[in-house]
Amino acid sequence: MEMPLFPLNVVLFPGMALPLHIFEPRYREMINRCLDENLAFGVVLIKEGLEVGGDAVPRRVGTAARIVKVDRQPDGRMNIQVVGTRRFRVEALNRDLPYLTGRVRHFPVTDGDTKLAVERAHKVRPKITRYVELLTKATGVQLKLDRLPEDATSLAFLTAITLQVRPEDKHRMLALPGVPQLLALGNYYLGRELQLLDHMISSQEALPAMTIGPTGQLFTN
Repeated sequence: MEMPLFPLNVVLFPGMALPLHIFEPRYREMINRCLDENLAFGVVLIKEGLEVGGDAVPRRVGTAARIVKVDRQPDGRMNIQVVGTRRFRVEALNRDLPYLTGRVRHFPVTDGDTKLAVERAHKVRPKITRYVELLTKATGVQLKLDRLPEDATSLAFLTAITLQVRPEDKHRMLALPGVPQLLALGNYYLGRELQLLDHMISSQEALPAMTIGPTGQLFTN
């Protein structure tokens, strides 16, 4: 099937909400078409090029985005809210229109109900909970996960959405074929990020003791 494509510096996952500000004329045209024809569009991570202006080269795995909210501005710009629905692979690109389109094929995630997926989900659950706790402490921003999903597939995507890692790392997760692989990589990233957050929080707590003298004044060195 042919799908309008939106190359961005962000990775969209199934089940993920994403706000977008639409201001370039070509993307206004694309979104208006999607609204008029009740179409989804595809969010694809930029491999080469810029997000604004020019012809960015996208990576070949993306997620279909369903528009759930539109706020039109008087000058034609739009603020929209989308939700990721399902993954796809890009088989061919088409630049005949002002915006990018592509021939895409559905790329369903597999093996979500296998024993291996269940075992790996069991390992990830306590780590994702701890990760959100430490992230809240490190940033001072109140973050909260509602009840974790029971099924391994939803947990895998929730982990990918929650992780604050590079877009390239997120895309690596998006492009994996099955839930066991996705959970294994998510578990690896969680372990790495938990170590970094522990170190960051320890450094923040140690900083006042290192820099403030008995009088409460900062040492000038």
